[in-house]
Amino acid sequence: MIPVVTARRSAAARPCSCPVPLPCECSYTTLVRARARALTRRAAGEPLLRNGHILAASSVLAAVFGSLFWIFATRWYSAETVGTSYAALSVAALMSGIGRFNLGDVLVRFVPRAGRHTGRLVLRCYLISGGLSALAAACFLMLIPYVAPSLAFLRTPVLGISFVIAAAGYSIFDLQDGALTGLRRTGWVLGENLLFAAAKAAVLAACAALAIGTGILVSWAAALLLSVVVTNVVLFRHAIPAHHRADTEGAPVPRRVMRYAVADYLGKLASIITYSVLPLMVLSQLGAAQNAYYSLAWIIADTFDIAVFAMGASLVVEGAHEPGRLAEHARRMLRHAGLLVLAATVVVVAAAPWILSLFGPAYAENGTPVLRLMALASLPTVLFTVAIDVARVRRNLGRLVGLQVAHAVLVIGLTIVLLPAYGLTGVGLAWLIACCAVALPLLLTMPRWIRPPEGSRP
Repeated sequence: MIPVVTARRSAAARPCSCPVPLPCECSYTTLVRARARALTRRAAGEPLLRNGHILAASSVLAAVFGSLFWIFATRWYSAETVGTSYAALSVAALMSGIGRFNLGDVLVRFVPRAGRHTGRLVLRCYLISGGLSALAAACFLMLIPYVAPSLAFLRTPVLGISFVIAAAGYSIFDLQDGALTGLRRTGWVLGENLLFAAAKAAVLAACAALAIGTGILVSWAAALLLSVVVTNVVLFRHAIPAHHRADTEGAPVPRRVMRYAVADYLGKLASIITYSVLPLMVLSQLGAAQNAYYSLAWIIADTFDIAVFAMGASLVVEGAHEPGRLAEHARRMLRHAGLLVLAATVVVVAAAPWILSLFGPAYAENGTPVLRLMALASLPTVLFTVAIDVARVRRNLGRLVGLQVAHAVLVIGLTIVLLPAYGLTGVGLAWLIACCAVALPLLLTMPRWIRPPEGSRP
């Protein structure tokens, strides 16, 4: 009876033109709309979803602008140049990942409670990651004749030094995102990525006009440098001082952070190796043109995973602030991200040929099957990502490492088997089978690993 009375009072307070007696369809429609607006305001005011949406939007926009960048690159450079340039950028990302020690996720996890220790923590992470990434890149240059002869052009003095600097700069680029996310300054993460995308496209256009053969690599390096400088001015002049004022005491970084960092690094390194090794496998077995087709398809499909990973960072931040609500936040994130990825996957699977045709008819002809398979693989990846973020907040180091290593071993192992027989389609099958194999046990045991900790309020 209460809902009917409420409906009549609402309708009486604001009469409608409906000729039927109350309660009429208009009154119920008004209630539904009011409820929808209330839910929208609640989601907008909830830091978990608000920051998650901003981070996801930042990732998606970065991926969209990245795709536009590669569209321009395919128009201005040959498929062979695109393929070798993408392989070189993948190696730079790999060297950055090896030396970065995954300290970006450490900042996401510990910056929210660091208070006045935040600036010191960020600078130490910069120093460690930048130095180790530069060292890893220098070692790779010496090993190119043995592990990647097709990238021998990187051993020239100018490109070699640029490669080392780019690897270190890419680490700082990742860490500053982690610091801003931990500070809940997600809007600045969005602005930083837009700046990087715009600068990258502008420099590429200039290089193409000047007929610079290494324009793809030069544009990435220049845009990276600009973004790092601008973002860190904002970070250290505004965001960190404001965080100091809000929490003058803060909790010092626990001694166990190194153990946490090592475990998180090992797991993340497995993922980075997977993302970086597959283009090299395709390049060595199928050639530069096929690697270009695979790379563009992977960039599009990886947009879903990047968005989910970005939303997961919001889950880690809010879980660090309110550990007792972690299970509630994880379920909400799982439902929300799952529905978004499902809708996007349906669109990409249906429109894959038309999307790839933007890069040229050869890309649509060769890349459609692998794009569809990798887009489908994004659905089980949602569960996989949320499980990793829950383990990250609870410092469940065994699960944190085991899930990512198992996924990497399955993807690379299946690619070794399926790539020679099925070409690019085999790579897509490897992604889909591996993601499903990891997600199925998580689905069956979800009530166990997502439950609230003992002693916390539901």
